[in-house]
Amino acid sequence: MADILALDGRMRPGNPELLLAPEEDVRAHAGLHNLAIIGVAFPRFRDGRGYSTARILRETGFQGDVRAVGDVTLDQLLFLKRAGFSSVAPDRPIDPERAKLALARFPAAYQRGADSARVAFELRREDRGRGNAAG
Repeated sequence: MADILALDGRMRPGNPELLLAPEEDVRAHAGLHNLAIIGVAFPRFRDGRGYSTARILRETGFQGDVRAVGDVTLDQLLFLKRAGFSSVAPDRPIDPERAKLALARFPAAYQRGADSARVAFELRREDRGRGNAAG
């Protein structure tokens, strides 16, 4: 398996106990909450079905490491994190410093995700509540 890159604090060392293919319905698997690491295969970067798999896992309460495995690129990291992934095992290495910059590039999101990112309208409301004229 490739080097593992953490997207958040839920990343765990080791290999996934289950690797889900893009066409698999995560809801058809029982006992997933007992696993520490669930891998989601990305055979091609343009296949986005894995994003839905991660989101469904988080919506059902899975708290372990959801790992994107395969053809994952630097440009996808922020979106993977927003969908609920906590780590990636890319086919090609990703420089950790460049990854850190990519993940911090957009400090606010405009839609809620599976991550804990604050959305822009909440930040504007807080600014107005503190007497700032922003937003």
